[in-house]
Amino acid sequence: MLGSCRTPALGGHVHACDHCGTEHIFYNSCQSRHCPSCLGHKSAEWLDARAGELLPVPYFHVVFTVPEQISAIAFGNKKLVYGLLFRAATETLSQIASDPDRLGAEIGFLAVLHTWTQTLLHHPHVHCVVPGGGLSPDGTRWIASRANYFLPDPVLAQMFKGKLLGLLTKAVETGKVRFKGSTAYLSESGAWSQFRAEMRAKKWVVQSKPPFGSPEQVLKYLARYTHRVAISNSRIVSMTDTHVSFRYRDRTRGDVTRTMTLDGVEFLRRFLLHLLPKGFVQIRHYGFLANRNRKSKLTACRALLGLEPPSPVQPEQPEVIDGDDVELPVRPNGLCTSCRVGHLRRTTRLRPQPSWLACLSPLFRDTS
Repeated sequence: MLGSCRTPALGGHVHACDHCGTEHIFYNSCQSRHCPSCLGHKSAEWLDARAGELLPVPYFHVVFTVPEQISAIAFGNKKLVYGLLFRAATETLSQIASDPDRLGAEIGFLAVLHTWTQTLLHHPHVHCVVPGGGLSPDGTRWIASRANYFLPDPVLAQMFKGKLLGLLTKAVETGKVRFKGSTAYLSESGAWSQFRAEMRAKKWVVQSKPPFGSPEQVLKYLARYTHRVAISNSRIVSMTDTHVSFRYRDRTRGDVTRTMTLDGVEFLRRFLLHLLPKGFVQIRHYGFLANRNRKSKLTACRALLGLEPPSPVQPEQPEVIDGDDVELPVRPNGLCTSCRVGHLRRTTRLRPQPSWLACLSPLFRDTS
């Protein structure tokens, strides 16, 4: 279905401008959350909702990563380990932030799971976007963090390591973890205890990046990091019958942009590594941004910060997001991109076409 997305193979509709008459064709999308073409509209709708939740405080970006040995276990137990990764990372942030010797506040944040590197290898990690402050324990004060510092990375890394290893150990002891392939040896007697000791001795990495400069920059960041798949169409440089070439950033050599060429089978294998388990939630909200109490908690935060309640936002025609991630094409019933005056109205339905027939004619109209 991904290969047929927004092509004649899935059918579509023709929309005409009610001012200049220009026709625009909109082919149906496959609606897969792993499809780069489908992410643009979903991202725009999600960002509209997030815009009203931003507070006028610094926002920090915290990334939780795991050693490659843990990644190997996650690969054979995706739904379980990805869920534990979320739990360990978010409990770490919330617990350390609530410590009176640190921030001493209830924070709110969103967390996003990514599973890839720039070269499409398997590397699960969690990105957290956190407002710089939170509610006091009694809910009567806003406690602000320092402008350029949130929480100590070494402390976050140490607690994160302990929590995730503890959760994994419990899952192993209850028989929920399957060991196979490169991790098959861990099913042997005593192997897990030794493995856990080795992982405890390793240095784990949690990185807090500098705060964003404005709420607008937060939104721009969210647009690029939330509704995203392992590789976007814009990163693909060329494609032949046998090979695919794409751009990537080489972080080991100064973040230099390079090009990698893979044969088609290997490219597809790497892409498929990052398909999420059915029903798995990739974007989650916690603390005062959790779904169950977001409205009341945000109202309290705004009152303590001296802000007026947000005005209802009128939906606007989304702009194209700059960068190498997703693009937001013009929407059906939106503003005409030719005259910028009229709006697009549906006139004709296009029947789904077999791929061989779609090549012969891009427009088979159904006027029934």
